[in-house]
Amino acid sequence: MQLDGYKIREQSKPHFITLTVVDWIDIFTRKIYKDTIIDNLNYCIQNKSMVFYGYVIMSNHVHMILQSDNNDLSGLIRDFKKHTAKKIIQQI
Repeated sequence: MQLDGYKIREQSKPHFITLTVVDWIDIFTRKIYKDTIIDNLNYCIQNKSMVFYGYVIMSNHVHMILQSDNNDLSGLIRDFKKHTAKKIIQQI
Protein backbone atom coordinates (compact mmCIF):
# COMPACT_ATOMS: atom_id res chain seq x y z
CA MET A 1 0.00 0.00 0.00
CA GLN A 2 1.41 3.35 -0.97
CA LEU A 3 -0.05 6.39 0.68
CA ASP A 4 0.86 10.00 0.05
CA GLY A 5 -0.38 11.51 3.30
CA TYR A 6 -3.90 10.09 3.26
CA LYS A 7 -4.12 9.96 -0.53
CA ILE A 8 -4.22 6.50 -2.10
CA ARG A 9 -1.95 6.48 -5.12
CA GLU A 10 -2.69 2.97 -6.38
CA GLN A 11 -6.48 3.17 -6.77
CA SER A 12 -6.94 -0.34 -8.21
CA LYS A 13 -4.97 -2.34 -5.60
CA PRO A 14 -6.35 -3.95 -2.42
CA HIS A 15 -5.78 -1.84 0.71
CA PHE A 16 -6.06 -2.31 4.45
CA ILE A 17 -8.22 0.58 5.69
CA THR A 18 -9.02 1.68 9.24
CA LEU A 19 -11.96 4.01 9.84
CA THR A 20 -12.22 5.60 13.29
CA VAL A 21 -14.97 7.36 15.19
CA VAL A 22 -14.34 10.97 16.18
CA ASP A 23 -12.85 11.08 19.69
CA TRP A 24 -12.83 7.26 19.69
CA ILE A 25 -16.37 7.11 21.09
CA ASP A 26 -17.61 3.50 21.52
CA ILE A 27 -20.55 3.82 19.11
CA PHE A 28 -20.41 0.35 17.57
CA THR A 29 -21.37 -1.44 20.78
CA ARG A 30 -25.00 -1.43 19.61
CA LYS A 31 -26.14 -3.90 16.97
CA ILE A 32 -28.13 -1.32 14.99
CA TYR A 33 -24.97 0.66 14.15
CA LYS A 34 -22.97 -2.45 13.25
CA ASP A 35 -25.84 -3.55 10.99
CA THR A 36 -25.77 -0.14 9.29
CA ILE A 37 -22.09 -0.59 8.47
CA ILE A 38 -22.72 -4.07 7.07
CA ASP A 39 -25.75 -2.92 5.05
CA ASN A 40 -23.74 -0.08 3.53
CA LEU A 41 -20.82 -2.39 2.73
CA ASN A 42 -23.22 -4.77 0.97
CA TYR A 43 -24.64 -1.85 -1.02
CA CYS A 44 -21.14 -0.79 -2.12
CA ILE A 45 -20.30 -4.36 -3.12
CA GLN A 46 -23.46 -4.67 -5.22
CA ASN A 47 -23.61 -1.13 -6.67
CA LYS A 48 -20.27 0.67 -6.33
CA SER A 49 -17.70 -1.84 -7.66
CA MET A 50 -16.31 -2.63 -4.20
CA VAL A 51 -14.25 -5.81 -4.00
CA PHE A 52 -14.32 -6.84 -0.38
CA TYR A 53 -11.93 -9.25 1.33
CA GLY A 54 -12.80 -8.91 5.00
CA TYR A 55 -13.57 -6.65 7.95
CA VAL A 56 -13.75 -6.44 11.70
CA ILE A 57 -15.96 -3.99 13.57
CA MET A 58 -14.50 -2.89 16.90
CA SER A 59 -16.30 -0.69 19.46
CA ASN A 60 -14.92 2.56 18.00
CA HIS A 61 -13.29 1.71 14.68
CA VAL A 62 -13.55 -0.58 11.66
CA HIS A 63 -10.77 -2.44 9.83
CA MET A 64 -11.37 -3.48 6.21
CA ILE A 65 -9.46 -4.97 3.31
CA LEU A 66 -10.99 -3.80 0.05
CA GLN A 67 -10.37 -2.54 -3.43
CA SER A 68 -12.25 -0.78 -6.20
CA ASP A 69 -13.02 -2.45 -9.52
CA ASN A 70 -13.34 0.94 -11.23
CA ASN A 71 -9.96 2.34 -10.04
CA ASP A 72 -11.49 4.91 -7.66
CA LEU A 73 -10.85 3.58 -4.16
CA SER A 74 -10.63 7.09 -2.70
CA GLY A 75 -14.07 7.98 -4.04
CA LEU A 76 -15.52 4.68 -2.89
CA ILE A 77 -14.23 5.17 0.67
CA ARG A 78 -15.39 8.80 0.70
CA ASP A 79 -18.92 7.85 -0.39
CA PHE A 80 -19.11 4.93 2.04
CA LYS A 81 -18.00 7.07 4.99
CA LYS A 82 -20.32 9.95 4.10
CA HIS A 83 -23.42 7.79 3.65
CA THR A 84 -22.70 5.62 6.70
CA ALA A 85 -22.07 8.62 8.98
CA LYS A 86 -25.32 10.30 7.87
CA LYS A 87 -27.30 7.11 8.44
CA ILE A 88 -25.86 6.49 11.93
CA ILE A 89 -26.43 10.13 12.94
CA GLN A 90 -30.07 9.79 11.85
CA GLN A 91 -30.39 6.61 13.93
CA ILE A 92 -28.93 8.28 17.00
